Amino acid sequence: MSELDKFEAKLGVPALSNKIQASRPYANPEDLVNKKVITQEQFDQIKDQVTVQEVVLTGEAKDVDYMTKLGLMKGHLLVAQELLDKNLPKQAEPHIGHPVEEIYVDVEEQLNERKVKEFKTTLVGLQDLVKSNPKNAKVKTDFTASVQSVDGAIAVLPEAQRTKPGFVLQVINELLDSANSEYGAAIADGKIAAAIEYQDSRGFVLYANDLYKGISSQVAQDSPDAHKAIETSLSELTKVWPSAIPPAKPVKTPVEVTQLIKTIEQNSQKVIDKSSTQAQR
Repeated sequence: MSELDKFEAKLGVPALSNKIQASRPYANPEDLVNKKVITQEQFDQIKDQVTVQEVVLTGEAKDVDYMTKLGLMKGHLLVAQELLDKNLPKQAEPHIGHPVEEIYVDVEEQLNERKVKEFKTTLVGLQDLVKSNPKNAKVKTDFTASVQSVDGAIAVLPEAQRTKPGFVLQVINELLDSANSEYGAAIADGKIAAAIEYQDSRGFVLYANDLYKGISSQVAQDSPDAHKAIETSLSELTKVWPSAIPPAKPVKTPVEVTQLIKTIEQNSQKVIDKSSTQAQR
């Protein structure tokens, strides 16, 4: 049992490790409370056992982290677009803000390293416009520019890598971990209590699903059983979010969502392991 699993068991917080990972980075242990991963009361129970370690990512792990962060941005923007299309700018605005407030700072160093043109200003401008004048025709063009900026940042990764099942599945798993964490945070007492978290998780699953479509034929050819399990579970998973507007009653419990995601991750790992074995030959 890992340390995170021990904390999860001690505090009784489902998917705690996912929540912790989804809210990285941490400047200090107290950020677990500041970022609402756990409560102050829960933190007090484990504070003597928690330290912050700086993890330096290299190679493929660094690329997975980079694309995952940008994938989270894509997920936020996907759901923001849906809400704007429904003429709900107030609901859309946080999802335009999250890429700037929560993610950009975390990926900025890598963007600079990879010589990606700065696009924080574009995102901030869009957020401000949606806040102040959501009916302005410029919202549409600014939104398109924001999406193109994120797509451009993703495109600096070599195409061969972005289309390699073993790589893409690692990104999908990270996105689904974040979706799982957000969905768990959205549900309270059998109801969807937090619409923003519900919408966050929807966006991440939508983008994960889009990514899988891009590699599904390769996975089906190389690992048909794993493909079938992943495709079936993804199909079931997407039904949990019938719309950007939360349903009156959750379609599935967080436990059921976690199980579907675990099935996807377990079968993804088979494909990842197989591709890494082939690469070593």
